Amino acid sequence: MATEERPPRRQGDRRQQDDEELADVLTAVGPRLRALRLQRGSTLAQLAEATGISLSTLSRLESGQRRPTLELLLPLARAHRVALDELVGAPETGDPRIRPRPFVRHGCTYVPLSRNFGGVHAFKQILPPLDGPLVDPELQVHEGYEWLYVLSGQVRLLLGEHDLVLGAGEAAEFDTRTPHAFFNAGPQPAEFLSLFGPQGERIHVRARPATPPKQESGAQR
Repeated sequence: MATEERPPRRQGDRRQQDDEELADVLTAVGPRLRALRLQRGSTLAQLAEATGISLSTLSRLESGQRRPTLELLLPLARAHRVALDELVGAPETGDPRIRPRPFVRHGCTYVPLSRNFGGVHAFKQILPPLDGPLVDPELQVHEGYEWLYVLSGQVRLLLGEHDLVLGAGEAAEFDTRTPHAFFNAGPQPAEFLSLFGPQGERIHVRARPATPPKQESGAQR
């Protein structure tokens, strides 16, 4: 029996579908920007000051009246401390798995372990060995609270007046309003986990007691 052949898909049809998919992606950017800003507790005026984008442009972006461009999205991604693709490509609804997309910043490789839509951000960071001696390190100061745990290698932490070297299995936490910087302190790459709360959230680690509390003899029932 002869099978019915489908007509080949025309180039115009493919282009139209691509345009429709792009339009859907760009349409979703506005609500995502608004949700991200509200989760961080920021106002449009504060975001305008941080990005240099006018308040009216930000308002039109969030409402979908302004088409997002790379020139607008880059400073917004920096202000919200998220990867650019987080602004234009939301994860599948209901899928809890994280699909990390590593990126490099100031020589350090970041592997995102959270979706970064508000709340605490989780990263695995990989510091390459230094090329030479450390000279006049630049310390960073910003709002937030950070916790880190060294997986392998040695991490040098400059924190205010402290100069510390952390080895595998050691952890540290600090207020990021204190001047700080990380460096590799050994000849091999150093890897550590980092949890960062942009609004100053502290990390609470709870452990179950090793043994249950003993009941006193003769206690009334």
